[in-house]
Amino acid sequence: MGSHPNCTFGNYVIIEDGVTFGENVTIGNHVIIEEGARIGQNVTIGHHTVIARETILMDDVIIGCGATLGCQPYQTAKVQQRVAAQGPLIIGSGSRIGHGAVIYAGTRLGKEVLVGDLASIRESTLVGDGTIIGRNAKVECRTVVGKSCVIQTGAYITADMFIEDDVFIGPEVSTSNDKYMSRSPYPLKGPHIKQGASIGNNATLLPTVCVGRNAVVGAGAVVTRDVPDHTTVAGAPAKPIRNKLDGKSSEVSKK
Repeated sequence: MGSHPNCTFGNYVIIEDGVTFGENVTIGNHVIIEEGARIGQNVTIGHHTVIARETILMDDVIIGCGATLGCQPYQTAKVQQRVAAQGPLIIGSGSRIGHGAVIYAGTRLGKEVLVGDLASIRESTLVGDGTIIGRNAKVECRTVVGKSCVIQTGAYITADMFIEDDVFIGPEVSTSNDKYMSRSPYPLKGPHIKQGASIGNNATLLPTVCVGRNAVVGAGAVVTRDVPDHTTVAGAPAKPIRNKLDGKSSEVSKK
């Protein structure tokens, strides 16, 4: 393992060639750090965690126990997008990664991101500064999540989705990107949620829909069409019940 000044290592730690450490790093028991990984200053890595090759942890990062960071995706005949070898996972300074989290290679987390226990973030995804990915939330590949967003427990964020800054997504929200459910070669495209929008618990967003700036989607709503800026929608299918700018409310159609 070699000598690493000002670092504290637990028992049965495996460190491969080419790994670099900053000062004041603390590593728990049974940790594996693969070749070429870069560990910044004041980093803590919990027991039984795997840091895959070339992963970069910036300064002041804390990793919980049993996390897997920087793994490569698999390719099968059913996967539409060609999966090539991904570049390194980069976790920004001050970020916190929960116990049992899995974050793939090719993804970049900004500064002070919080990823909850058992959450999963797939490859080629960007997560902005100060965003929270809740416990057991799933963020699929090729997705962009902006700054200062909150994605709560159990939410499913589909692949090929765009979430702008300051968005709130409640627990168990579901999103989709495949209009024909794999029955035709339809291009995959997830929802686009614009800045400041809020999505209530258990809402469902269908492929390609756009939720406008500062819009609100009520709990349990099924969004099948675009939601205008500053508009509140509810129901299944979701229909407007209020516009924040004109202050007018309307009853949801019973048809």
